[in-house]
Amino acid sequence: QIQLVESGGGSVQPGGSLRLSCATSLTTGRFNSMAWFRQAPGKEREGVAGHYYAGDSRYYADSVEGRFAIFRDDAKNMVYLQMNSLLPEDTAMYYCAADFSSRWSSYFNTWYSAATHKYWGQGTQVTVSS
Repeated sequence: QIQLVESGGGSVQPGGSLRLSCATSLTTGRFNSMAWFRQAPGKEREGVAGHYYAGDSRYYADSVEGRFAIFRDDAKNMVYLQMNSLLPEDTAMYYCAADFSSRWSSYFNTWYSAATHKYWGQGTQVTVSS
C-alpha cells in the first residue's frame, strides 16, 4: 500500500509564503506524475499544479501561475509546492496526488483531473488571513 503524507500547511497572512511537502512510501521506481490539488469548503477539488517526470514538465492552474511552483525530488520520492504571494482565496485543504500510469502525451490536458491520479494523501490545511 503506497502512502502519501503532506506537511507544511498552516496559517499565513496575505502576501506570505508556505512550502508544502509530500512524502511517499515508494521505495523503488518512480511515479510518472505527481500533482497538488486543493479543496475549499463548499467547492470542488481543483488541480493546482502538476508535474510529469518526462521533460520535467510542469503545469499550473491559471489562478496560481507565477505564484506557485511544483518541484519533485525523485531520489527522496518527494514532491513540493512552493507558494508565494498567498491570497485569501488560496485558503483550502491541499492534497498531494500521484500516479504510475499517466501518459505524457495527454498529461498536459488531464493533470488537473482528480481521476488522473490514483494515489492521494490526507491533506494539509492552508489558511491565508489577516
